[in-house]
Amino acid sequence: MPLAATGDLVATAAAEYRAVAAFNVITLEHAEAIIEGAERAGSPVILQISENAVKFHHGRPGPLARAAAEAAQQAGVPVALHLDHVHSTALLHQAADCGFSSVMFDASRLPYEENVAATRSAVLWAHRRGLWVEAELGQVGGKNGEEPLDAHAPGARTDPDEARAYVEATGVDALAVAVGSSHAMTARTARLDHGLLGRLSEALDLPLVLHGSSGVPDAELRQAVTGGISKINIGTALNTAMTSAVRAHLAEDPRAVDPRGYLGSGRTAMSRTVAAFVGVLEGAVAPVVAQAPAR
Repeated sequence: MPLAATGDLVATAAAEYRAVAAFNVITLEHAEAIIEGAERAGSPVILQISENAVKFHHGRPGPLARAAAEAAQQAGVPVALHLDHVHSTALLHQAADCGFSSVMFDASRLPYEENVAATRSAVLWAHRRGLWVEAELGQVGGKNGEEPLDAHAPGARTDPDEARAYVEATGVDALAVAVGSSHAMTARTARLDHGLLGRLSEALDLPLVLHGSSGVPDAELRQAVTGGISKINIGTALNTAMTSAVRAHLAEDPRAVDPRGYLGSGRTAMSRTVAAFVGVLEGAVAPVVAQAPAR
């Protein structure tokens, strides 16, 4: 089926008081696994490619984006393509030509007024080209190896009044909020500030996004959706599943040299992880657990 639009998937999820899952893509195996898992769960999904993933692919977003888009167009569920955590204006300006329907422009590390100015400029450019724009206020933390922000550190949480002014000033379509999750968590021990999330949901009339969801337990994720989160970003959990499966495959067969064997195990593990997370967001009672690699 044709590529879905991120904005449409998120708007539908918000209207139905649920959340759509967005998974990070680094390799083609990631994209295939995400689609397989979403098809198994029977739910739409967002494939998102981050600026860091683009850097891994020599700064060229086109090849991976077009491969992901081709896989998405053959999927049995709606799939959208999103460009995530963009700091570079040059990369932002490649988004429309690479098949993305949306972009997360990340100026969250800048002082507030600079964040507003940079994001407003990005939104004006993107909206003229039909792109849906997500931004971040506050700092989720944990990107690029940095330590997560302390819960009481200045700027570590999104202030509802500031968020309302920010949305009005920038014109963004969705806002990623800092309520206690952190990027790159390998243990699911995060505890969210649901009171703050409730105040943000009351203050803002647009979809809210939770980053760093790999480290958030099932019950916390479900409560976040109930509290107003409409898009859930997941990345590290897939990498953990893939790496564990590859290690297990090579430990069992240390003479293996054909990458199709160990990458296949990794892809299967990621697919199971995707299906489990989507099940949680759709209200399934089964917990998300590490999956043994299929051999």
